[in-house]
Amino acid sequence: MATTAGAAAQQPADQILEVNNIEVIYDRVILVLKGVSLSVPRGGITALLGANGAGKTTTLKAISNLLHAERGEVTKGNIVFDGAQVQNLSPNDLVRRGCIQVMEGRHCFGHLSVEDNLLTGAFTRRDGQTAIREDLELVYTYFPRLKERRTSQAGYTSGGEQQMTAIGRALMSRPKMILLDEPSMGLAPQLVEEIFEIVKQLNEEQGVSFLLAEQNTNVALRYAKYGYILESGRIVLDGEARALRENEDVKEFYLGIGGEGRRSFRNVKHYKRRKRWLS
Repeated sequence: MATTAGAAAQQPADQILEVNNIEVIYDRVILVLKGVSLSVPRGGITALLGANGAGKTTTLKAISNLLHAERGEVTKGNIVFDGAQVQNLSPNDLVRRGCIQVMEGRHCFGHLSVEDNLLTGAFTRRDGQTAIREDLELVYTYFPRLKERRTSQAGYTSGGEQQMTAIGRALMSRPKMILLDEPSMGLAPQLVEEIFEIVKQLNEEQGVSFLLAEQNTNVALRYAKYGYILESGRIVLDGEARALRENEDVKEFYLGIGGEGRRSFRNVKHYKRRKRWLS
């Protein structure tokens, strides 16, 4: 295995994250990820796409070191974040380095107020209450609705407000990169657009890199610069977001747009045989 110094030397300076040929196994027997490799540019937005069960959440948990809580482990490959190998670090050490995951389903502390939820994101910081309060006001700048609901019990806020709270809580750790798992899940289209617009602002104005795991391929590819498509634990396609949007396979199987109109059953079978990653 390469040393940390070696990994740092090999990682391009413009890549904040490099996932190199990782394999993930649950319960020592269930192979979930098979040779997954991807990268996230520093200050960029990258989409990790695929259907439910494709391995998107497992990939994020491998990066954020949350697999052990579910009896999973990275058994091959390595993960380099900000110039150092991190697959053996604890999750809180990784947060201190600047990488944090916003879990699927938001996972707010329902019995705490919105503001107390946000403040839990600063738990690992050691730069004083003044800096933390300044960042809290910054979060409220991006999420003004949270300022209005700051004293409300988080469990009684809407799904969109809970998603905003979860992202705001991650921002309170002063991250370099956020792993955002299914941010559109269960939200109305208007709220999805609002949240993705805020993600874009945070990326452009605060320089936060994002790796977005999404089933909503259409919206993800409008905001990401680059995308990877997972199927059955493997990367089957990757490229610039614009190119993926125009790719006929992606249109047919992920965007629901058939290039030749409504297909007959016979044509669908032929098209599936042509789909290279099913062979």
